[in-house]
Amino acid sequence: MERRTLLRTAVVGGSAVLGGALWRGAAHAAPAQPGSGPYGALGAPDANGIRLPAGFTSRVIARSGQKVAGTSYTWHNAPDGGACYADGTGWIYVSNSEINPSGGASAVKFSSTGTITSAYRVLSGTRQNCAGGRTPWNTWLSCEEVDRGYVYETDPWGVKAAVRRDAMGRFKHEAAAADPVREAVYLTEDVSDGCFYRFRPTTWGDLSAGTLEVLVAGSGTSGPVTWAKVPDPSGATATRYQVSGAKRFNGGEGCYYADDTCWFTTKGDNRVWQYDAAARTIELAYDDSLVTSGTAPLTGVDNVTGSSSGDLFVAEDGGTMEICVITPSDVIAPFLRVDGQSGSEITGPAFSPDGTRLYFSSQRGTSGSSSGGITYEVRGPFRA
Repeated sequence: MERRTLLRTAVVGGSAVLGGALWRGAAHAAPAQPGSGPYGALGAPDANGIRLPAGFTSRVIARSGQKVAGTSYTWHNAPDGGACYADGTGWIYVSNSEINPSGGASAVKFSSTGTITSAYRVLSGTRQNCAGGRTPWNTWLSCEEVDRGYVYETDPWGVKAAVRRDAMGRFKHEAAAADPVREAVYLTEDVSDGCFYRFRPTTWGDLSAGTLEVLVAGSGTSGPVTWAKVPDPSGATATRYQVSGAKRFNGGEGCYYADDTCWFTTKGDNRVWQYDAAARTIELAYDDSLVTSGTAPLTGVDNVTGSSSGDLFVAEDGGTMEICVITPSDVIAPFLRVDGQSGSEITGPAFSPDGTRLYFSSQRGTSGSSSGGITYEVRGPFRA
């Protein structure tokens, strides 16, 4: 997202978004509207049942309950949030397992050519690991989506033992996104009256101690915000009820940070929000109820990631099983669609380090069961 900045300021409060030279100083008048996407129309379903723009191809990386190709490792059920990590000339894709009990996370390692070289467990013994987020020091924050759930800091290489990070609070965690400028980690909460949090570690790079804060704002969808300390992160009293004036969000889901902005989604009202960390303002990047013409292309907002071009990719939980792209010019359009899996949801979108491959999962696949999950890779001419 390094090339996006100052979007949607005219209507919803003026905030810097997706900075960078290409878009610096641009101002747009409204949340994203449907239009022609940068990759063109979707084609017919391929052999994997995925509709892609011209020039893109897909392959299956792993299936729940089956050995990952070329390895002896059995892929986990209900694949959810994910992230990629550079590994020499290759890379690693980490994926959570949203089942309870067991949960945890697994990883697939790739060579420089994209060949799978190994797969393995990186986190065990946790519950309903939904989304999460990567850190600048190359760990994976795996979040438990249960009441008084924890965040676990996990090694994508599977060498170091995972560590429970109690100071990051106990609540129904969904996703996390690290802000290296302000040395904070933003956190979403998946309940209908949830909050948006940030954790400021005492020492950046060490999540063992720090301050958990909650966003405080008015009842509207845009304007200035402040942060207030959560008195008791242990959640003996629910964290979202500890601070008067904490802003409520209807079902926090995905969370992604780039260039002074944190985007996060709320499924209950089908919105994509943007928090301008430099200006300390909040506003809407997308709201299906504010689509002014045609049918809203994005419903069931969920996990979110971004590309180096400044495009935001938002996955659907339900809807028409699409990943939609929101461009720097505030156009929203389908990027891909998974056919024949209406009982599933799209999870874990993440780009390979070189930006040429997009990984994601269909959590319940064609069966509609957590044991039917499928993890995919899409290759093609993504914008740089």
